[in-house]
Amino acid sequence: MDGQAKLSRREREIMDAVFARGEASAAHVLDVMQDPPTKTAVRTMLRNLVEKGHLSQRKVSRELFYTPTSPRDLAGQSAIRRVLSTFFEGSLEQAVSAHLADENADLSEDELKRLSSLIRKARQKGN
Repeated sequence: MDGQAKLSRREREIMDAVFARGEASAAHVLDVMQDPPTKTAVRTMLRNLVEKGHLSQRKVSRELFYTPTSPRDLAGQSAIRRVLSTFFEGSLEQAVSAHLADENADLSEDELKRLSSLIRKARQKGN
């Protein structure tokens, strides 16, 4: 099991906020959280994420800024695995079908071509 899966819901929410900005302060994180806890609670969770090795911190003037320690693409892969496991029985096909069936899904012709190309390459690899 990967490190992201061991995070609490709140910790994952904080990590998502930091990944979205690339670097974030406690105030930035607090601004984007759903039903946010206190600023003190967010700072404590940020400190815990630093101690767990998920974030690094740097001080600018009187404020701490946090940066993910793992690359965004690896975190994205971890998130996709969690979503597939939780909602789609591990099936990428079910997830893609659900997305394509969504009336709000708006894929451009270029995106559809890129997806077709990725599927062709996966077939060639033997996946």
